[in-house]
Parts: sequence; C-alpha cells; structure tokens
Amino acid sequence: MLKMSRRGTLAAILSLLTIGAAFSFGAASAVAGDNNVTEDQIVRALAVPKKPLTRGLSAGPQVDPAKAAEEGRLLQNVRGRTTRSLSVGEREEIATIAQDKPNINLEITFDYNSADISSKSLPSVQALGRALTNPDLKGSTYIVAGNTDTAGGDAYNQDLSERRADSIKKYLVDRFNIASSDLVTVGYGKSKLKDPANPMSEANRRVQVVNMANKTTASK
Repeated sequence: MLKMSRRGTLAAILSLLTIGAAFSFGAASAVAGDNNVTEDQIVRALAVPKKPLTRGLSAGPQVDPAKAAEEGRLLQNVRGRTTRSLSVGEREEIATIAQDKPNINLEITFDYNSADISSKSLPSVQALGRALTNPDLKGSTYIVAGNTDTAGGDAYNQDLSERRADSIKKYLVDRFNIASSDLVTVGYGKSKLKDPANPMSEANRRVQVVNMANKTTASK
C-alpha cells in the first residue's frame, strides 16, 4: 500500500510538471491535454498579470516603450488579415513576440491529412471558446497558430497548418461569437514541432493560442 501511495504521489507531481512545461513559443507557455483542459486552466494561462496598485520597487520590470510600439504596429498590421497574406517575416516576427506573452499549447489535434478537428479535441476547442468570452480575456488579440507533422513537403504542410488555424478560428467565431478581428491565424507548417523526436506524432498536428495584446494598447 505504501508503494502504491508513493507511485500515486509521483504521478501527481509529474502531471503538475507537465502542465507547467514550456513548448514552441517559449518559457511563458503552458500545456494542457485534450482530456483534462478546462476553461479555468485556459483563462489562468492566457490572462495578463494585473499591474500592482502601488508604485515602488516591487512594481516589476518596466515595459520598453519602443518594443511596445513595435508590437502594437505589428498587431495593427495583421489584425483582420487573412492567414495566407502573412509573409514569412511576419510569421517569424509573431513567433518572436509571442515568446514572452501569456500562451497555452492546447492539444487540439486534427485528423491525418486534414483540417477537420478531431472528435476527441472538440471539448478543448469548446473550453477555449468559453475561456475567450470570459471577462478576464475579452478585449485582447489572440494568435491562433496551426502546426503539422512532417509528412509531406514544406509548401503542402504550410498550407495545411494555415487551414487548421482557420478551422479553429471559424469554429470560435461561429459558435462563440468571438470577433473575427480578435483572432489572428498563422501557420507554421512543420517548422515548430512539439515532439521533434517523433516527427510523425499526432501531437505535432496541433494549434497554439497566444494572448498578444489588449486592443486599446495595440491601436495606439
């Protein structure tokens, strides 16, 4: 019984470590699997930390005005644009900025060679839709990034990843009335594998979501 208890404790610790692990978009990311992701998990992962009420040494790092202005310029440029209109440079610029933004790597998978959301992933997409309508998250611009495994050529996978990102966006707009301009879709093809050791793994056929900025900040 003691051995079983220790094993259970170890499994619980490993599960918590997995939820806090970092993937493709940098150290700020969180991960949640298809079977256990909840609206609350997504809200907590994507919420922008609130500024302290008082000023002082504990106020945290100051925002670089030049960097903030550049991020705002990029967001204004890509909001409302179609996925396929983004240049390679813009896609990589988005990925760079996203590295230190609140984000979550959801296990939203797709059928092989398809942009159709897998049935087991629908609960995750629905949880995402509910989360993005939460008062703590409404009003931000979100990157929805599509990814593929390594089957097929670069151009084919780029197109497929864009269609997968668009598929998620359409679902969120149609089912949860989220403003289309608040969701910026981007495809990364097979260039940002979640599981590089297993390039054909289903885990690589996924979508990532990043909270980029508040609309009012981006419009300045």
